[in-house]
Amino acid sequence: MGIYESKEAMIALDGVAKRFVLHNQGAAVIEVLSDVSLSVAPGECVALTGSSGAGKSTLMRMIYGNYLTQAGSIRIGDTDIVQARPRDIIRLRREVLGYVSQFLRVVPRVPTLDVVAEPLLALGVPADEAQARAADLLGRLNIPQTLWSLSPTTFSGGEQQRVNIARGFAHGYPALLLDEPTASLDAANREVVLGLIEEAKARGAAIIGIFHDEAARDRVCDRQIDVSVFTPGMAA
Repeated sequence: MGIYESKEAMIALDGVAKRFVLHNQGAAVIEVLSDVSLSVAPGECVALTGSSGAGKSTLMRMIYGNYLTQAGSIRIGDTDIVQARPRDIIRLRREVLGYVSQFLRVVPRVPTLDVVAEPLLALGVPADEAQARAADLLGRLNIPQTLWSLSPTTFSGGEQQRVNIARGFAHGYPALLLDEPTASLDAANREVVLGLIEEAKARGAAIIGIFHDEAARDRVCDRQIDVSVFTPGMAA
């Protein structure tokens, strides 16, 4: 498994557990993850692997604070999100922890350029500087400039994915979560995304990702952690 332990870890999980209670099925309890302990250092990219149902996406959502934990701690920098107040989690997401999901969720009718610039504007970056960064990313990801004034909700699935990636990399987050960032991309845009990941590592970002693209995983990830070993009933 090769779990890396470091006092300087940017992301650190210790004894994390997750279960779901199915209230519409007689309060049946499903143990999803148990005793998850791992850490990721600055400048390191770690891939979560394992078969379907092992809990990879659930673990990512727990690290981002979307799912509550039943046990353990999840520390991002100096913040344990298990114990953090909602406003502290909001601040963490704004300043420290980025998340590139597979789906773009935006307010309708907001121009694409503003969608990508928004994480920087939320940090107080001047509008012209934020939009210049957004324009650079959209250009690199081959989103035609004629589309920048339109809402990305009108775009194709592949274009929306690239807008989502541009938004996720607009701010230099110290920690990043990537859920299938190269899925369904053509070769040219896949190369751009891998380059963005490598640039984030070079500046010291700690990254956890799910990559079904094995070649991409082998290129940018330093280690792999098989989530199945933390899944009750799945461990060999």
